[in-house]
Amino acid sequence: MAGANDAGPKPTQYETFLRGLAADMRAGDEPPADRRAWEIRREALRGAMFAAMGPLPDNPCDLKPEVVGVLKRDGYRIEKILFQSRPGVLMTANAYVPEGVRSKAPAVLAVHGHWPWARRDPVVQARCLGLVKLGFFVLCIDAFGAGERHPTPGKGTYHGALLGASLWPAGQTLLGMQVYDNRRAVDYLLTRPEVDGDRLGVTGASGGGNQTMYAGALDERFAAVVPVCSVGNYQAYLQAACCVCEVLPGALRFTEEGDVLGLVAPRALMVVNATMDSFQFSVGEADKSLERARAIFKLYDAGDKVVHPTFESPHAYNQAMREAMYGWMMRWLKGEGDGTPIPEPKHEVETVEALACYEEGKRPATFVFPCTYAGRKAKRLLAVHDGRVRDHKEAWEATAVLLRAHLRDEVFGGFPNAPRPDPQAGAGEEKDGVKTVAVTLPSESGLSLSFLVRSTSGVKAKAPACLLLHLDGKAEALKHPLAAALVGKGVAVVAPDLRSTGEAKMANDVVHGAPDHTSSERAVWVGRPLLGQWAVDIQQLLDWMGEQPGLQAGRFIIAGVGQAGMVALCAAASADERVSAVAAMDCPATLVTEEPYGAGMRMALLAPRLFSVGDVPHLAALGAPRRLVIAGGVSPQGRKLAAKEIEAAYSFTRDVYELYKAGDQLTLSESATPDELAALLVG
Repeated sequence: MAGANDAGPKPTQYETFLRGLAADMRAGDEPPADRRAWEIRREALRGAMFAAMGPLPDNPCDLKPEVVGVLKRDGYRIEKILFQSRPGVLMTANAYVPEGVRSKAPAVLAVHGHWPWARRDPVVQARCLGLVKLGFFVLCIDAFGAGERHPTPGKGTYHGALLGASLWPAGQTLLGMQVYDNRRAVDYLLTRPEVDGDRLGVTGASGGGNQTMYAGALDERFAAVVPVCSVGNYQAYLQAACCVCEVLPGALRFTEEGDVLGLVAPRALMVVNATMDSFQFSVGEADKSLERARAIFKLYDAGDKVVHPTFESPHAYNQAMREAMYGWMMRWLKGEGDGTPIPEPKHEVETVEALACYEEGKRPATFVFPCTYAGRKAKRLLAVHDGRVRDHKEAWEATAVLLRAHLRDEVFGGFPNAPRPDPQAGAGEEKDGVKTVAVTLPSESGLSLSFLVRSTSGVKAKAPACLLLHLDGKAEALKHPLAAALVGKGVAVVAPDLRSTGEAKMANDVVHGAPDHTSSERAVWVGRPLLGQWAVDIQQLLDWMGEQPGLQAGRFIIAGVGQAGMVALCAAASADERVSAVAAMDCPATLVTEEPYGAGMRMALLAPRLFSVGDVPHLAALGAPRRLVIAGGVSPQGRKLAAKEIEAAYSFTRDVYELYKAGDQLTLSESATPDELAALLVG
């Protein structure tokens, strides 16, 4: 992991834009004037956090705990445990139970973070073994989608990126699922006769430290909270890559991390940082949050209950850090010592196989993963949408107005009122009667849109225009055969680099198969998903096209190649009367799946709460009754769909077009030649 002071690539316009947006959002933050002011803020903050994380069950289900194995060791035993957090959602865990304790023991929930073997990793085992030898009952659980809860469990499996983000469109978050899992882990601890429920602690490092912070902030049953190598501040996340499990959608719109830490007050909080950690977890960034948190602790006369030890170390949960944690837990959960470090008892870690709840290949077929949960919830949400087609066009139109507003304001985070400064255009190049001009259009707050306009030279009449989208940028869009076919029919083709694509793409954006991981994730932090920001870019381009004397307003086409087809459908959903036709070529026909997304799926398409508006076919229906061409389609895993599968996928869209008696305006095909596609779009 990069050191805190490493110089990275020069930030792109997009990165600078997001950082400026975040800074503006939090510029007015002030410490609470008094305890009453904080209590009011506290309740509002908790509500906003829970809303951003996604809904929690109204009533907890039966835990149905089962001990599936026991390892007896000198002075303690390790139990292998299964219990359910939500109906049908099983958690895999180990309990470290001290022997010979005469009264109920204090307990610590250990959450693992991004170590290769999750809860069974030797680094994670070390803290559990140290604690149990000091007389603590320890429960160590696998996070949702990690360890034995990953679709293909093994060393180094990862629950973030596309797997974790699969929850977003269904209105859930990996962070929210973890918060609830940890709450249910506490519920389980309270069922154990060995545990004193009034003396509970939680600790973890990295992603586990992140879980620790949120568990401590939102579950007041924890008396001592020790996040390790995980605290910085939210704005720092916009300068680094972080895991999906750490993302709280739109958080920068309503808080910074210091207030989240303040939710722990007046309970005991130790924040551990390392001097050689990554920027977002650096000592300096953590200090900013601790300054805010300390002010809140002081309102409760609990200044001695928040400490911030730092260590000369890279990202870790090493022995020195563990010993600091032991001292803190002993003071606040056992009433022993003054909180200073306690030497770690000698211990021997187990093999990962010994701690497994399931033998290899023996996990039940019904086991639920993030993608499974997301797919099932999506189907329930979309069943409501599928009932919205009525016998009357007017009923659908009333619904469509509400859905468009919800898409713009709640899913996309609103559209800014961008100024209309003068664009900058080059002289252009001409070859074989075709002219290509490069244009730069100033956009939002320091952003600019770069695009190419290709058209037939010497045409005097006003031409229709096609906004041709490709998520690898303008050059790739113009390579597509449709570009030449449209120009051949007298259509001007406008091919842009949407923000953070093409030449504007961020460096190091790819993570675990998601080509736009970090750019998409950072957009979610500020509450303006990248899919919505692309829709803003398209509106600005349409405005520019409408101002060009050589283009025919009212005959604008939006066409998307591959996954950009969904971007085209979202843009067309606005019902902009300037758009006469829309095309999606080889676009995912649905985002709903109970299997992991295929590598190469754009995280930007997985906008939080998107399914509250609809899936791809519902978005397509919002553009009715204008000309719509679906030329080819793929599954969420990238498999090419047959004609019958495309027809079935877009049955909702077909029904809406029939309400308008405009079935002839909808073309669904397995494939189309560029000339056929151009003819359909131009008419």
